[in-house]
Amino acid sequence: MEIKPLVEWADQLSVGIEEIDEQHKVLIKLINNLYEAIIKKTDLHTVDNILTELVEYTVVHFAVEESLMRIFDYAQYEEHKKHHQELAAQVMDIREKVKARKTAVSMELLNFLRSWLTNHIMIEDKHYTPCFLGKGVKSKWSKGGWTGKIWDFVKK
Repeated sequence: MEIKPLVEWADQLSVGIEEIDEQHKVLIKLINNLYEAIIKKTDLHTVDNILTELVEYTVVHFAVEESLMRIFDYAQYEEHKKHHQELAAQVMDIREKVKARKTAVSMELLNFLRSWLTNHIMIEDKHYTPCFLGKGVKSKWSKGGWTGKIWDFVKK
């Protein structure tokens, strides 16, 4: 049975910076993996592993964005960072509850993640693009990105 993804990448989600777009695609892939695991009633251990990877990758992605914001003196850095911290805290709390078997990963959680990610990208993340590009960030990779490479390193 083929399961339609919960979140699909679309051009309107692009922030115009390839590295960040590729990281957002990884987040979407992890949300879709979690969705598929729930639909297929996959064992709790597998669901927890996917949720753990989603939490860990989210932390890495937020660190990348926040580092760029500091480097390029992004005016809304503090507000943006606060939104990141709120989501990270919510997802980590849910992960701990799932791990302690106090709750299950539900469609409510998945819909929250989908909504938060797409709204965050389309509204808040797109605000930093002009700042970053105006200060020299390249919109396209010139020598290949590090999205996968850094994640492979972090996971070891």
